[in-house]
Amino acid sequence: ELAARQVLLPHLEAHEEGIGAHLSIDHVAPAPLGHEVRIVAEAVAVDATTVTCEVRAYDVRPDGQRLVGRGRQVQRVLPKQTLANLFDRARR
Repeated sequence: ELAARQVLLPHLEAHEEGIGAHLSIDHVAPAPLGHEVRIVAEAVAVDATTVTCEVRAYDVRPDGQRLVGRGRQVQRVLPKQTLANLFDRARR
């Protein structure tokens, strides 16, 4: 989720915020404890209110890297005030 958020952040306007709407993850293989894991997120679909990213995780090894996970993350872009109103209603 953090990698996909980093894709969106530079494109938000001052009055906008992104919020996660969907996340799916497939664990393909284990990454051994202590290994470096590289995360790659790429925007694959964008419209007026939605950004969809494909995300891949790689176990980094001396002889290359191996895919250990993949997924999709969807974020909705809303005015900050709209999100604040939604959170206020949720607290009631």
